[in-house]
Amino acid sequence: MLKIEKELQEKGFELIACIDEVGRGCLAGDVLACAIIMPKNMKITGVNDSKKLSAKKREELYSIIVENALAIGIGQIGPDIIDEINIKESTKLAMKKAVLDLKDKNGEAVVPDYLLVDAEEIPISIPQLSLIKGDEKSHGIACASIVAKVYRDRLCEKWGQGYKGYKIEKNKGYGTKEHREAIKEIGPSPIHRMTFLKRIVK
Repeated sequence: MLKIEKELQEKGFELIACIDEVGRGCLAGDVLACAIIMPKNMKITGVNDSKKLSAKKREELYSIIVENALAIGIGQIGPDIIDEINIKESTKLAMKKAVLDLKDKNGEAVVPDYLLVDAEEIPISIPQLSLIKGDEKSHGIACASIVAKVYRDRLCEKWGQGYKGYKIEKNKGYGTKEHREAIKEIGPSPIHRMTFLKRIVK
């Protein structure tokens, strides 16, 4: 999983930021992206695509990743913008915001010289490579996927408290049968993506 990063380092790139997103297919909540720069040649045992890990394992790895990362950035785009410009453009915008938000442990801004992106192209003037199933091919992208997933899951806990009845803390905003039935019964909340609810809300 470090092969791509090593090839780029051999070409002279020092600060390689890896970017992934979470929440793209949700009915509720923000789409969220993480950009992360990991130390050279560092491979954390157990790091994999966040979707293939248990919540407990993700939390454990999250702590190790955050502790060791050289820089982390988070980008979020809310439901109102998602409804306005569509989810694909919102995902790219969240990724761009994550790159621009990159900071080291001292809170100092960090500008990467190369981007490895999971399946998207970011509208930013930094050399980049889009990787299909990037979280399976790049250790850094897998790290970004874990941080993004844990960060958003924690937001879902707060959204679940703020907007009761939809069990967002449990379904993470995805369109489970229980979630869809709740929307039909009590109507959408301010954090629901209306463009995603056309078949549910008449």
